[in-house]
Amino acid sequence: QVQLVESGGGLVQAGGSLRLSCAASGRTFSYYTYYTMGWFRQAAGKEREFVAAITWTGIPYYADSVKGRSTISRDRAENTVFLQMNSLKPEDTAVYYCGTTRRTAFGESNDYDYWGQGTQVTVSS
Repeated sequence: QVQLVESGGGLVQAGGSLRLSCAASGRTFSYYTYYTMGWFRQAAGKEREFVAAITWTGIPYYADSVKGRSTISRDRAENTVFLQMNSLKPEDTAVYYCGTTRRTAFGESNDYDYWGQGTQVTVSS
């Protein structure tokens, strides 16, 4: 099993920034070597949606809604992924989830094998 623990959420005013972190643990080194880590978010009453992902080679991918405002990065030695979010908008308000997968596809929530418990991000106007 893989355990994912997110942190860094909170309440911020529109235009502000937050840095989310997700630490992975609990599986053998072979799993960690070839995995993609992704961030999704789920607003109240809506489906979980893709935000960003980073492959094991370090290639980032972003949803159009956050492109240019967010940066995903990873510390492979610490098995941790980060999501820096700038110029936050009220529509960014959601619970943000970190997931991990060894599949080649990673843009849908059902592509992922493991999830964290989520961290709340609230952006006030």
